Amino acid sequence: MSTVAVVTGGATGIGRATCLQLARRGVQQIHVGYSRSAAAAEELCRELEALGAQGHPLQIEVSDRDAVQRAAAQVVEASGGVDVLVNSAGTTQKIDFTDLDALTPQVWEEILGVNLLGAFWVCQAFAASLKERGGAIVNVTSISGTRVVGSSIPYTVSKAGLAQLTRALAVSLAPEVRVNAVAPGTVISGWHERLIGAEAARSNFDAEADLVPLGRLAGAEEIGEAIATLALDLPFVTGQEVIVDGGKSLRY
Repeated sequence: MSTVAVVTGGATGIGRATCLQLARRGVQQIHVGYSRSAAAAEELCRELEALGAQGHPLQIEVSDRDAVQRAAAQVVEASGGVDVLVNSAGTTQKIDFTDLDALTPQVWEEILGVNLLGAFWVCQAFAASLKERGGAIVNVTSISGTRVVGSSIPYTVSKAGLAQLTRALAVSLAPEVRVNAVAPGTVISGWHERLIGAEAARSNFDAEADLVPLGRLAGAEEIGEAIATLALDLPFVTGQEVIVDGGKSLRY
C-alpha cells in the first residue's frame, strides 16, 4: 500500500519544502494543495516525480468547508486513503497592533477562515481516512502564537488557536492519529516579500538574524524537514508544538 500525503498550501514556501522532504523520505503519493498557485503546483509535481513520488495538484480552498469535503473525497477515491496531512495553508495582512480600527469583520473572517477554521475543516474531512490508516497530522503554527509579535493581531490569534486545536485533536483522534504542530520563527521565503516588499523583507531578515542564538534565520527546507520528521519518524509523540526558530523566541 502506498504512503499518501496531503499538504495544503503545498505549492509554495514551507508547504513546497515539506512536499519535497516527504518525497525524499519515501512517501509515494503527494497531493499538493493550492488555492491560486496552479502553475507552481504542477511544476512541483514534476519535481516530486523526479524524486520517485507521484505528485497530484489539488485545488482546495480551505476556508470553504464544502469545497474541502469535495477535495477530500477526490483524494480518497484516487489514492485509497491518506496517511499524512499537513496544514500549511495560511494568510495574513500587515496591520499595526495599535490600529484596532483596521481590524474589520472581513479581516478577521479571512485570516481565521484560512488559518484556523480552514485547518479544522481539512482535519475533519480527512479524519476518517487518517484513523483507518493510523495516520499523522502536522499543523504549521508560528512563534507569533506564543508571543505578541507578527503581522497582525488576527494572525497571532489564529496561530495561538491552531496550537490549541492541535492539542484538542490529539486527544479527539487518539489513539489512531497523532496530531502535532511545527512553529517556525521568521523563515526566508517569498511570504515576507509578498507581504512587505522585497527590500523591506531583506532588511528585516538581516536585522532579525542578529537576534537568533544560532546566528541566522531558517530556510523553508528546514521547516519542511521538521514537519516530515514529526509526521513520519516519532510514533510516540502527539499533541506537541515544536518551535523551530534557532532559539529566536528565547530572547523575546
